[in-house]
Amino acid sequence: MYSVIVILAVIVAILLAFIVLIQESKGGGLASNFAASNQIMGVRKTTDVVEKATWIFAIVLVVLAVASSFFAPRQADVDSVVTSAKPAASAPATPAPATGAAPAAPAQ
Repeated sequence: MYSVIVILAVIVAILLAFIVLIQESKGGGLASNFAASNQIMGVRKTTDVVEKATWIFAIVLVVLAVASSFFAPRQADVDSVVTSAKPAASAPATPAPATGAAPAAPAQ
């Protein structure tokens, strides 16, 4: 399922890039090269269709990105560093001899 979502996301991203490139910008964009489509549908209709397609593809891409995070494969048997850390070497079995003397004073 994850692979299907990723493939769909890549296809939608490519289509979105193509739609954004044909949009008419302030400089004319690539849409000015498609004069035949402007004559058939009219200039305003073409702009509306391209703008709606941009929004639709952008929303679909966001939905696919969120869905892919839910379907991403998880590794259940991986432990964290804390749980997989080996215990420290054990202390020696014989304790140090106890002395009755007070600890030495810190050097000044």
